[in-house]
Amino acid sequence: MSQNNDPFNNQNDEPIKNPNEPHKPHKPEKKARKMTPLQSGLIGGAIATLLVGGVGYAVTSSADNETSISTEEVQSMIDSAVSSAQAGETSGSVQSTSLDVTTDVSETVAKVQDSVVSVVNMTESVSTYDLFGFTSPTQGSESSSSEDASTELETSSEGSGVVYKVDGDTAYVVTNNHVIDGADAINIIMADGTQVEAELVGTDPWTDLAVLKISSDVVSTVAEFGDSDSLTVGEPAIAIGSPLGSDYATTVTQGIISGLNRSVSVDIDGDSTYDWVANVIQTDAAINPGNSGGALLNAAGQVIGINSMKVSDSSVEGMGFAIPANDVQTIIAELEANGQVIRPELGVSMVDLNRVSLEYQSQTLKLPTDVTEGVYIAEVAVGSAAEAAGLQADDVIVGFNGEPVTDSASFRQALYSQEPTASVEISYFRNGELQETTVQLQVQESSSAASTVTE
Repeated sequence: MSQNNDPFNNQNDEPIKNPNEPHKPHKPEKKARKMTPLQSGLIGGAIATLLVGGVGYAVTSSADNETSISTEEVQSMIDSAVSSAQAGETSGSVQSTSLDVTTDVSETVAKVQDSVVSVVNMTESVSTYDLFGFTSPTQGSESSSSEDASTELETSSEGSGVVYKVDGDTAYVVTNNHVIDGADAINIIMADGTQVEAELVGTDPWTDLAVLKISSDVVSTVAEFGDSDSLTVGEPAIAIGSPLGSDYATTVTQGIISGLNRSVSVDIDGDSTYDWVANVIQTDAAINPGNSGGALLNAAGQVIGINSMKVSDSSVEGMGFAIPANDVQTIIAELEANGQVIRPELGVSMVDLNRVSLEYQSQTLKLPTDVTEGVYIAEVAVGSAAEAAGLQADDVIVGFNGEPVTDSASFRQALYSQEPTASVEISYFRNGELQETTVQLQVQESSSAASTVTE
């Protein structure tokens, strides 16, 4: 039979004897008490504690020649631990614990989330009643003149917005132009669920921004803009908005700044041709439909961008884009002051050269074969800056102030970077010959997307 060296494993259930104590008569074995699982666990813990504590005790005893701890003392300590546990135990109850977990992200969100709102695009729905009392709804301009027609406002789409300013009894909200485009009325739903009507202050389809105003009575928090020019790739980014609508208002997603000064081509008027090149911040924080117009925050809780778009492709993940805060502040200041962004106008209807047939380019325009990029002028507006400078239909613009023009998007970008009445140099081909002219630009009458035909 193997020898058992475990001092706590006595197979005969006899008390452990201290060799330094005098012999004591054997006492009758007491009937074992049935213990609860909690008691068993506590006893095991107490024994483990004694084992660990025993190391220090053994060292101490060897130094001062004191005797080892007795079995009775061990039992006394175990009984004390079990009694303490029983005193705090509530029979049959379920214990729960509340934890106060606070992170840097939750603290940041708490500062700003009440300034992020849901923006509801409302359109008119006209219902016509037939002889049997059934309705046939139509939208917007398709309204009926019938006496049995009634007009109601219905939710067309939802997005997000950010309260960025309070001036007296008026609060200002920035959102995306595409969120409120075509709306007959606009409602704002605050973070606490309060609804209020909004008035449109101004829009800019090119930068996809719009400003609304509401009563300041419902506003408790105003967001603060940060410096988007000081951002670095890799720093934290937090997106707040209403993905899929107000049912998921103030949803928070977290990521990083993935890229800066990204150039993304945008089709403004839906003709499958890029009209504008947007300068944006790239982030991998999740941005979903409904997040448009919401806030992109830095770690300090400042708005560093207005979420605007994402790459929607099954093979692409985590590519969202936001309009930089510094650009946003410039545009919304003009929208507050003028209702639109005042830009220059050339006064031409133009088409990308690559959309003109090669046969027309060679036979009618007589372009050199090495000219493959530029802007074709289809029409010149009467009384325009282009007409005054001598530009004609069938001219092909290839340069603007010494910089090459590759397509209508790059040309518009260069044109809109000028003061509204600036003088510019334009290089163009006419009948196969390269020519130049100086153009005194004029103020654009409207920044509406409908005016994209004329630049």
